[in-house]
Amino acid sequence: MNNRPIGVFDSGIGGLTVVDALINRFPNEKIIYFGDTARLPYGNKSSKNIRHFSNQIARWLIDQDCKLIIIACNTASALALNFLRSKFDIPIIGVIKPGALLAIKKSKNNRIGVLGTKATIFSKSYEDTLLKINRDINVFSKACPLFVPLAEEGWVSGDVPKSIAEIYLKEIKKSNIDTIILGCTHYPLIKLVISKILGDEINLIDSGKAAAESVEEILIRKNLKADIRNTPEINCYVTDSAETFIILADKFLTSPINSIKHIELF
Repeated sequence: MNNRPIGVFDSGIGGLTVVDALINRFPNEKIIYFGDTARLPYGNKSSKNIRHFSNQIARWLIDQDCKLIIIACNTASALALNFLRSKFDIPIIGVIKPGALLAIKKSKNNRIGVLGTKATIFSKSYEDTLLKINRDINVFSKACPLFVPLAEEGWVSGDVPKSIAEIYLKEIKKSNIDTIILGCTHYPLIKLVISKILGDEINLIDSGKAAAESVEEILIRKNLKADIRNTPEINCYVTDSAETFIILADKFLTSPINSIKHIELF
């Protein structure tokens, strides 16, 4: 047993969807969440900067005695996961491979769509991972950069996100996909808008939730699960306004947050 916290980081609030999945699946774990809200979105940043930001945050989480780190950001998973694994000894999990595995499992016709930030889509990380697992997969990718600021501002329903989503999804809707990966942890926050446009018959894969589910095998294999008597906590740290984060966070977590603090790493 190991009662040290699990560290989770993202560029903003999107990674809270991963935290929620973790707490629901592992109700005795302590979670430290780091939202780099001052530097979001990561999707339009250079690979060098994303690795630099991710290194700063991972080092800080390790200084907080985290036993495992989840990169709850598809862009950072695509561009910094291997870099971080080469630098640090603790388990570090990304969201891309778990999301790809679940999408392949759900798809019946091997036609899978991927929605993500520009950096994630241009990196071809999902496409490469999907094809490495199954060469028969047909991948249809679309960058949807405005979805992140919409989610961060709480615009998760109504005419504005609907109009933007219709533009982004117009072509991919014609591709006869039966499964689509929400390749950014912000995107589940506008899942209902996406589902309404694509239709209920399309499988929507939450890559962050899939990553949270993949944690169990590592916790068991490395004897890292918390004791059943351990008191769970969610402690959040952000690089911009804590007040703004509080307002939005309560909408996306089913468990209460113990603390939210502003922190400067740069």
